[in-house]
Amino acid sequence: MRCSVKAPAKINLSLDAIRKREDGFHEVEMIMTMVDLADRIDLTDREDGVIKVDVSEGFVPNDHRNLAYQAADLLKKRYNVKKGVSIYITKRIPVAAGLAGGSSDAAATLKGLNQLWQLGLSMDELARLGAEIGSDVSFCVYGGTALATGRGELIQQISPPPPCWVILAKPPIGVSTAEVYKRLNVQEIEHANTKAMIEAIEQQSFAGICDNLHNVLESVTLDMYPEVRNIKEQMIRFGADGVLMSGSGPTVFGLVEHESRLHRVYNGLRGFCQDVYAVRLIRSTDS
Repeated sequence: MRCSVKAPAKINLSLDAIRKREDGFHEVEMIMTMVDLADRIDLTDREDGVIKVDVSEGFVPNDHRNLAYQAADLLKKRYNVKKGVSIYITKRIPVAAGLAGGSSDAAATLKGLNQLWQLGLSMDELARLGAEIGSDVSFCVYGGTALATGRGELIQQISPPPPCWVILAKPPIGVSTAEVYKRLNVQEIEHANTKAMIEAIEQQSFAGICDNLHNVLESVTLDMYPEVRNIKEQMIRFGADGVLMSGSGPTVFGLVEHESRLHRVYNGLRGFCQDVYAVRLIRSTDS
């Protein structure tokens, strides 16, 4: 038995940190949505009980550090599954990019193994399991567009934004999410207007969405990594309608309403950055 599952990337239309929690995490409010840049997860049953991970990119871990491995291991132990699985991950989402590639791989593995191993778990049950692996995994289980609260694991689905193009540009650096949050001072930041972003999405106001793009981690990352600031400035200069860093970075995305402007932004950024993608928003949860 085998199955294949898509694992789409996410972007943060808004990201706010409300306070530092006693458990060390930050209480967050995030509006996240998915784009059609996706990894592919191929799952094949094994009778020997072993979990084996292979990845198309050599620098991605293929052992217990891999979130897809952790997802399979969690299901296997929690539900006493005797079978094993071979997991092949075809990477298209850049690694350590602020696009939840690893979390989406874990979510796709949970969904695929639920089917392959005939566990009969609901999406809510899979999302709760996902929260044990990482903060973004619950959102990636559901897909679509959602408000995420708590440390990111409490998910409330909302309407999808209006159709538009998304330019993604990732400089050739890695960013430590833990270090960015460590440097964040929640007392001094300008907070995101999450309510206004939700209203803009519900009203299908592209201009309203662009006006309310906000990520409290952006100023920290931009100070730490001038390359990220440069890409944001270039994306604005080339004419993207709304520009924001996703997650803790380093990927910057630009929203573009009209295809005529898309090529100018995309081609302009190719001169500054190797990893540039022109994609669409995923407007349904059938990802």
